[in-house]
Amino acid sequence: MINVAIDGPAGAGKSTIARAAAKELGFIYVDTGALYRTIALSAVRCGAVSDNEKIITMLNDITVKLGFADDGSQCVYLNGEDVSSLIRTPEISMAASKVSAIPEVRAFLLDLQRDIAKENHVIMDGRDIASVVLPDAKPKIFLFASPECRAERRYKELVEKGEDVTYEDVLADVNRRDYQDSHREIAPLKPTEESVMADTSELDLQQSIELIIRIIKENM
Repeated sequence: MINVAIDGPAGAGKSTIARAAAKELGFIYVDTGALYRTIALSAVRCGAVSDNEKIITMLNDITVKLGFADDGSQCVYLNGEDVSSLIRTPEISMAASKVSAIPEVRAFLLDLQRDIAKENHVIMDGRDIASVVLPDAKPKIFLFASPECRAERRYKELVEKGEDVTYEDVLADVNRRDYQDSHREIAPLKPTEESVMADTSELDLQQSIELIIRIIKENM
């Protein structure tokens, strides 16, 4: 099976770009961030975000599964409930960064991610796909953009959804998330030695998609 690993910071466009590239190539797209967001949603619902022990105990009582439509689009289920549209808020983003630093949470989701990759040609994106989840993936891509660029993209997205936010607050969230992800003890965000660096700061969406597809085809 062909496994492509795409890592990078929050707001770099990994999900959108990886999804489009997977569709073009006929691969399954796996948004691992959605899995951590789902754990975070469960933690928020039970008031456990600030208590690691409660989150670890909570894992015994939940099931997280991915589903794929005929067009390859992904849905994520928490205890059988489709929560795909509930996990995309700033609150869940920050909570996801916290829960993803817990070793037991990462272990809880690791086999699920690897099993999907064993059975399908996949493009999988996240924070530690190349280094931990799929260490044998080829190619390994580190997709990034400047914090200011990512904040601007995210700000426009939230405004279009009707949310009352400011660019300054979104930028602060981006910088805070970057710090959390890159300084955590378990699987900190960083490129591997084999990673192909892909900077999309000056690229529009279509150009970014074309860049990733070109890197994949050149390194398969």
